[in-house]
Amino acid sequence: MKTKILLFVTMLSIVTFVGCNSNETVDESTTSAAITADETAVNSEIDATVDDVSIIAEDQYDVQKSASSTAKTTAGMVSMLPACATITKVLTNDTWTRTIDFGTQGCALPNGNIVKGKIIISFSKNFTTPIRTISYTLEGFYHNDKLIEGNKTITHELKTSDLLATIHPVTTHSVDVKITYPDGKIYTRIGTRVREMVEGFATLTNWEDNVFKVWGYNITTFPNGSKYTSKITTPLLVKLSCKMPFPVSGVVSIQKNDNVDTIATLDYGNGDCDKLATMTVKGVSKVITLRK
Repeated sequence: MKTKILLFVTMLSIVTFVGCNSNETVDESTTSAAITADETAVNSEIDATVDDVSIIAEDQYDVQKSASSTAKTTAGMVSMLPACATITKVLTNDTWTRTIDFGTQGCALPNGNIVKGKIIISFSKNFTTPIRTISYTLEGFYHNDKLIEGNKTITHELKTSDLLATIHPVTTHSVDVKITYPDGKIYTRIGTRVREMVEGFATLTNWEDNVFKVWGYNITTFPNGSKYTSKITTPLLVKLSCKMPFPVSGVVSIQKNDNVDTIATLDYGNGDCDKLATMTVKGVSKVITLRK
């Protein structure tokens, strides 16, 4: 009898051990596949970084175009850059080069983000061609204490689009950057981002009325090797008048690795100037606070 009881207890222990290990394996797999609010916030934070660099490059192109135009207005184009930015411009043959030096102590952009280092922008002096290319490189450039490395090419056009029938500036950005956080964690991003200025392009002296719609896709590789594929499903709306580095509306779809079962959406809201967005995964929604 004792032998039978001992055998039963031993078998029960084995079943319990195997069952617990099986459950733990499933939980770990689910956790690694899920998209968390923190990961979504980091992904959006990198969006803001990339967009700031793009806006600076576009701003300097437009300022030089305005200054070089034979039909320029008396007032001319007003830059959105702060007074702490030192700008050096050089014309070599047919190319303008504008170097923006934000210094080493930190220079605040109108949206509150702090930048350091240099952005070197170059483009042709011929502003009459329908399609122009703007190139820039980053030199010791920090965005909110994150080191941003890489280069970018922007294609600038004046045209109509599905978003706006009026002729307006449309820029296509080729993204290939490396982002190193203060804690040493490294992220990389590649992709294409299209920015359309849908308001404010007729008023050169007021950058605050500029409104952009943004769409495109990107792939961000996190320090642990996970890849996040983001696609803008509803164009993002960016208002410079908000003086915040976040879109005020629009929806982004995010997929982690190849897991199609846990695709998240990030909804930036209904147009209010705030730092909130709604993250939804498998029908469950959660309001998250965006970071810059």
